[in-house]
Amino acid sequence: MDPYLGQTQDIMLGQEFLTWLWYTCEKTNGLFKVRDGQDIAVHVERRVSVQGGEGENLETATVSGAMSELRETKLGLAMGKKVTRALLRIERDVETWQTTLKAEDFTFGGFRTPPIEAGKDEGDDPDAKFLEKIFLIERALDFLDDIYKRFLELRLGPKWTAEVKDIKVWMVKG
Repeated sequence: MDPYLGQTQDIMLGQEFLTWLWYTCEKTNGLFKVRDGQDIAVHVERRVSVQGGEGENLETATVSGAMSELRETKLGLAMGKKVTRALLRIERDVETWQTTLKAEDFTFGGFRTPPIEAGKDEGDDPDAKFLEKIFLIERALDFLDDIYKRFLELRLGPKWTAEVKDIKVWMVKG
């Protein structure tokens, strides 16, 4: 069995997920309902990388900037490139998380959580800040798990072909 086959499939699934997520965020204004019935907002923003080709012909385009509309990366998608990483902003109520998600192995970079309250009372648990930070990270991961589950249900279901057609139209209109 080829040891790279599973890795290649993971990369492709990650690329499909990030492309679908970007498309869905623009289509729904980033609104997703999560398992507790609440709405969250997810935005693909300011930094997206797309990649196409193989070996010496591998091309990567990364667009970043505070006011970027990411047109160049959408053009890359229309030309057959795939999303390899994206900066995501997740919002729920007044809380905001930000992270970069990599398609190749679903790892996160630069995970920022909402600020935690600094407890300065003498009776405060010294681990409280750490535990709150872990709670906030887990909360964002739960949100992303819910979105990924939604993607997989669509991806493995009968509606995926129609979704791909809609995504291709979105890419070209970019």
